[in-house]
Amino acid sequence: MLSKEVVELSKQHSVIRDIFEYGMKRAKEVGAENVFDFSIGNPSVPAPKEIDKTALRLLKTSDPVDIHGYTSNAGVLEVRENIAKSLNRRFDTNYTAANIFMTIGAAAALGICFKTLVDGPEDDIITFAPHFPEYAVYAQGAGCKLRVISADTKAFQINFEELEETISEHTKAILINSPNNPSGVVYSRETIEKLAALLEKKQKEYGHSIYIISDEPYREIAYDGFEVPYVPHFYDNTLVAYSFSKSLSLPGERVGYIVAPNEAEDFDNLLPAFIASARLLSYVCVPTLYQKVVGECVDLTSDLSIYQKNKDLFYNALVDMGYECVEPGGAFYLFPKALEEDANAFCEKAKEYDLLIVPGDSFGCPGYVRISYCVPTERIEKALPLFKKLIDDYRK
Repeated sequence: MLSKEVVELSKQHSVIRDIFEYGMKRAKEVGAENVFDFSIGNPSVPAPKEIDKTALRLLKTSDPVDIHGYTSNAGVLEVRENIAKSLNRRFDTNYTAANIFMTIGAAAALGICFKTLVDGPEDDIITFAPHFPEYAVYAQGAGCKLRVISADTKAFQINFEELEETISEHTKAILINSPNNPSGVVYSRETIEKLAALLEKKQKEYGHSIYIISDEPYREIAYDGFEVPYVPHFYDNTLVAYSFSKSLSLPGERVGYIVAPNEAEDFDNLLPAFIASARLLSYVCVPTLYQKVVGECVDLTSDLSIYQKNKDLFYNALVDMGYECVEPGGAFYLFPKALEEDANAFCEKAKEYDLLIVPGDSFGCPGYVRISYCVPTERIEKALPLFKKLIDDYRK
């Protein structure tokens, strides 16, 4: 007999995946060149050439038993050291390998953080709409509640009044994601400072640590005029979940890490706790080859300037047409307001023009839609006249 919890979860289809599957079906009917799929957040720029070169060299020159073998629970020591040195250069930190725990992407990093901090079903982790839909699944896997603060639709910063009312003695962590999926918004320095001050107050009030879990797979995709604050500089009890999926265009290789700063209240116990949590979740041993590849390429990125070009083109064009949208400061998403109250109906209307976009309901923010622009620029250029026809249709 199957688990009732798992069977119920299996019935909850991913709207994003459903739209993607529809797009593949529609492409067979009218031709792929006539379908404009902005549903999936899959990097569209190739990994740096150094990635393949490094992988091939390691395969040719390494002991095959070593390069295909198990690593220590926390990851390859020299890789963790290289990541720590890179962070120290970039953010003026003082990390060593002891601050870095390798994970199977950011998803595993978040799952491990959740499991490490949660004691039981009465505990909660708080996040903010709009948010990545899988956060709810990670909370379910950790056996806690995910509480979602309603969106600040004026700027997509943090609704502090509601947050302060929601934090309780059962709150274990505040989960933030900046640059944000799906809005592309970057939390300002003022927002991070205000969040840190609130949590310092709440820690004293409840007599226990409340962590910030900073989900940062899009950290490197930040645009001109926008700064992504490094959260551990503002709040000691911070865990950073990172992935190379976006910065190095390696989503299928599943390599990420957790940063645990020395200043964290439970620092001495965090690394052993991560190991235990990874065991409980069966997230054991990040692929050795690609640990070593990213360890050598840690200071590189893909050509992320393409996303800036796409953002400028898409955002400016949609705003000029009359769409309402907060300017994204990073990631590769736009999150405009739908042209009718029901975002699902709006997305269905967009399909009439073979424009595939995702309703904001999936991200906890009804009335908005996510448009992913990690696509070739010419696809955006060809789609813009269709977005114009779509808005003109609503003006009739």
